[in-house]
Amino acid sequence: MTPTRPCWVEICTRSLEENFRFLQTLAAPHAELLAIVKADGYGHSLALCAPAAVRAGAQWLGVTSVEEGVAARVLCPEAQILVICGVFSGQGEAVVRHGLTTVAWEHWQLDELEAAARKAGANAGSVPVHLEIDTGMNRQGADAGAANGLVSLLARFDSDSSLRLDGVMTHLYAADESDGAVTQEQLVRLDAALAQIAALGFSAERKPQWLNVGNSAALLAGQAGEIAAIANRYGMKALLRPGLALYGLAPRFEMEEPATVAAARMRLQRVLTWKTRVVSVRAVPVGAVVGYNGTFVVTEPMRLALVAVGYGDGLDRRLGNCFSLLVRGERAPIVGRISMDQTVLDVTEIPDVAVGDEVVILGEQDDETISAFDHADSAETIPWEVFTRIAARVIRVAV
Repeated sequence: MTPTRPCWVEICTRSLEENFRFLQTLAAPHAELLAIVKADGYGHSLALCAPAAVRAGAQWLGVTSVEEGVAARVLCPEAQILVICGVFSGQGEAVVRHGLTTVAWEHWQLDELEAAARKAGANAGSVPVHLEIDTGMNRQGADAGAANGLVSLLARFDSDSSLRLDGVMTHLYAADESDGAVTQEQLVRLDAALAQIAALGFSAERKPQWLNVGNSAALLAGQAGEIAAIANRYGMKALLRPGLALYGLAPRFEMEEPATVAAARMRLQRVLTWKTRVVSVRAVPVGAVVGYNGTFVVTEPMRLALVAVGYGDGLDRRLGNCFSLLVRGERAPIVGRISMDQTVLDVTEIPDVAVGDEVVILGEQDDETISAFDHADSAETIPWEVFTRIAARVIRVAV
């Protein structure tokens, strides 16, 4: 490998594969899984994670965009690839050409796909679509309660159309609330929408095959069976979409955590480790200031280590003066503000720190661990953002 600036991420694809296989056991026999590899594999690398998921048995991959779908198709020629955020103007041709399945909930999206299918001479029913139903999140999805809203969309999937209603989906936006009240309300709305679809009398060849519902929280909380029961009622198969759990983290639950989640947390394996190295070490006297605007003032003689990571790499600037990284198996506090490309650590109490020493930003070193939840708690954000904000310039390496 060509030497690069020493700031890199190690991706254990074997751990991702083991996580997927474990999650499959939680879904079975009720449901199949769609591996979420959107946002460049949650910042872990689509190129590394999509093939790993397929090796583990994933038949479906979920991506953000048509662009990501095209990239995933090159990596995984046989996978079914779902474009979760839908198609945009001018992208229909790529959807058809690369055999992608896209989520849709607007007539103009179906117009885009139909126009591309006609241009390509596609056969009737050859372009699969997952119709999203808004069951209360008010983000994306068709409003099943609007007068003729859902019915008019369903009418687009007639026997002459190139479009095929392959699946129906919704997003459970509060599946990590342990009382389950919001989720139950959503499932009731979803059931009503499915009843509307069934009432239209689609033929066996044209009726939707997949009920595409449920994230990591829903899967770990044991809701696969309930979702599958709804799917079975309408002659469909349940498809759940684990994301965060695939990368080794169980979502936190509000109120009391289900026992199944606690047990899963012990089984899941971390996939990503983020590292850098010490660039220089210096001694500083009492009264010296560190970093932009001198937010840290030295109160006793100290040894400081400069490391090659900054907010330009995705290390949250809010971690300055309130977080630690791992050096020689010990926690080294960040002192001063985090710069765009560099961070300063207090290594006064860590003997023999030297240029070239490996520093762990996220992961394990000896007996110490820094998790994505640790980052998130200190920066007042969530692990999903911690992962996805790791910049593209930070090289991803399979280990």
